[in-house]
Amino acid sequence: MSDNAPRCYIGLPQWNHPDWGDGPLAGNSQSHPLGLYARYFSSVEGNTTFFGLPSTDAIQRWLSETTEPFRFCFKFPQTISHLSQLRHCDKELTELFNCMQKLEDRLGLLCLQLPETFSPQHLPQLQEFFSILPTGFNYSIEVRNIGFFKKDDRERDFNRLLLDSGINRTTFDTRPLFNHPTTDHATQEALGAKPNMPVHVLATGMQPMVRFITAMNWESSTNYLNPWINKVVQWLDEGRSPYIFLHTPDNRSAPDVARLFAAKLEAERPGQVCFTDWPDSQQQQSALF
Repeated sequence: MSDNAPRCYIGLPQWNHPDWGDGPLAGNSQSHPLGLYARYFSSVEGNTTFFGLPSTDAIQRWLSETTEPFRFCFKFPQTISHLSQLRHCDKELTELFNCMQKLEDRLGLLCLQLPETFSPQHLPQLQEFFSILPTGFNYSIEVRNIGFFKKDDRERDFNRLLLDSGINRTTFDTRPLFNHPTTDHATQEALGAKPNMPVHVLATGMQPMVRFITAMNWESSTNYLNPWINKVVQWLDEGRSPYIFLHTPDNRSAPDVARLFAAKLEAERPGQVCFTDWPDSQQQQSALF
């Protein structure tokens, strides 16, 4: 696959988890969890930057533990997206870009997640913010105010701004979670934290981003997952390189959801899916002897 060929990056919302010790990511809690994760997955949602920027030493370590085609997708810090609401944050932006450019070609998307209070009335503010973003980076934006999902002139103005700016509109598909709630703690926590917004799918840039969370019984969510295969195939055929991140309420089974998605997509577009499968546990055991 050439560097410019369309490809689909597949990842999870984190690269280590205490409950991944009995699967392909066993040993994940040891000193190099990212390196183990990157054997199989080609991207990850970097939520840590929402709270603070990584040190240069951390970035150098991440670079040493990953190889092509791995891509990090990091959030804009909350000081920019939430506390400043995109205003008077020149210093914070400079610090962010000085930090992120150290990742070089290992950086995928810089992800702007806006709070629910950021509504369509703030579009002029958003347009001004986009105008000061440096070129040379790829961006995505996730909005959580229902005003952006009305299929009216305000949403069309928002989408037009993204199309004109080449900024990707992130889709967070939470339908399986909200349509099939259970009483377990992880699900209840996710229901309180995740947005319950309509799914409006539009590629406004060349790197569409999809976040998908299943119900706790993730295998019952495949009827929601399958249409995304068709959409990603369409995007690949259009020359786009989407980023797909798979979640479960507690993320314990997120690797299995990603594996299923990757297998289905690989069957449709062989060679365009950046994912390395792992052997089943029985095969893993046999390989030891």
